[in-house]
Amino acid sequence: MKLRIAVFSIIIMITFSSCDEDFLTTSQTDSYNEENFWTTENNVISAINGCYATLLGYSDYKLFLDNVTPNSYNQSGQTQLATGTHDAGNVDWFSSVWNLDYKGIGRVNNLLAHIGAVNMDSNKKNRVEGEALFLRALFYSELLNLYGGVPLILDAPNFDEQAKLPRSSGDAVLNQVLSDLDNAASKLPQSYSGSDIGRATRGAALALKARVLLYEGRWPEAAQAAKEVMALGYSLFPDYRHLFTEANENNAEVIFDVQYSSPDYVHSLNLTIDLQLNIAPLPGLVNSYLMKDGLPASESPFYNPDKPYDNRDPRLLQTIAVTGYIFKGITIPDSKYYSTGFGYKKYTTYEDNVTYPSNINNSALNIILLRYADVLLMYAEAQNEASGPDDSIYSALNLIRKRAGMPDIPEGLSQTEMRDVIRQERRIELAGEGLYYNDIRRWRTAETDMNQPAYNSKGVVIQRRSFNKDRDYLWPIATVTLEQNPNLTQNPGYTK
Repeated sequence: MKLRIAVFSIIIMITFSSCDEDFLTTSQTDSYNEENFWTTENNVISAINGCYATLLGYSDYKLFLDNVTPNSYNQSGQTQLATGTHDAGNVDWFSSVWNLDYKGIGRVNNLLAHIGAVNMDSNKKNRVEGEALFLRALFYSELLNLYGGVPLILDAPNFDEQAKLPRSSGDAVLNQVLSDLDNAASKLPQSYSGSDIGRATRGAALALKARVLLYEGRWPEAAQAAKEVMALGYSLFPDYRHLFTEANENNAEVIFDVQYSSPDYVHSLNLTIDLQLNIAPLPGLVNSYLMKDGLPASESPFYNPDKPYDNRDPRLLQTIAVTGYIFKGITIPDSKYYSTGFGYKKYTTYEDNVTYPSNINNSALNIILLRYADVLLMYAEAQNEASGPDDSIYSALNLIRKRAGMPDIPEGLSQTEMRDVIRQERRIELAGEGLYYNDIRRWRTAETDMNQPAYNSKGVVIQRRSFNKDRDYLWPIATVTLEQNPNLTQNPGYTK
């Protein structure tokens, strides 16, 4: 059952600084204000749901991050980032993502500042505080990953005190994120039932902690956090393709996702992915899928150049729509996926063998932010970097391979060889989920990967890409943000 993201039509995280003097001295009874809102448990639940509602904005950019990698292409978007022609003023994301995360942080901080005075069940209060701390850590971890150090705000919104704050150090933001996640993990339950399914759990806090530590290269700590998640009882959903369907939402693999519910909370990924081709797989990704024997196409006896996508890792045709194969009940014509020659199935609601009379423009399919397969991959990577290959790494990777229908990882690999296997496995298992952009940045391979042309399936160059290693590992602070707060400093390589 889907979590209701907003209980009331008011999403109450508003600032009351514009109220006149009479309003401040009178308790109104016909509308909510700071004086009469924080009085009931129901209003606190509405408030935390308003914090979750911020995540609805993630569908507008999260998955599109793959277009700034060798995995995908958008002919009408993300072009400045992909071609290295971006600056602080010409990409909407630089301000919109910043504003979205601070919107969430403001809502969380307002709740945390007021919940202590509310008379409500103590266990539920403790749980809601844990949910809020998890969400604040999520928002700040996004900012840290993209921009580096940012203003660290932990109090309720106060424009006069917070509007001109300088950037805090990256270490200060990181320490706060880890502190919030530890506190959240101590307060949150392992699971929920009924209408509460979809809220942050202890596993979500620990999985996000593992990701944050992994991105920081703190290998032993990242491995330990992932190992704690692995002890909580999650498992891989047996059907990779249908893991990403509404019918199987909130299954045992999903650790945390953005919850949508029709008709009020929907997105248009069917339209943007399958019709508009705004996230179109590139041949480099498609051709990187191994053959069913675990060998690359160049070495496998199963490879047939006349049918190059037969006998591949089954995740290929479960993730990507390929010309000449069945999708949406028809054989895909050569003209269908005109931008790169390929389309994504993942995060559409379409099936291979079902014919649809018209496009389904809106979808309530949840967007998964943390899932168990990723935790296994995070553990394998962190453990390998910390101490080299061991049995636990093979075990974690082979669980994913078994679910996919692929043979086990070859034994006897060196640390370097295992690193290559793990990176390949992340690229395939998580394709189309918006994580590869963060991977190639933290691996410091973006300066190679994104300084190569993008080709379509016919071998024609469709985009000449560029990545400046001295600048592009971080986003710039947007010009409009700098104008609003002159105490902010710009990231290296960008001008105001």
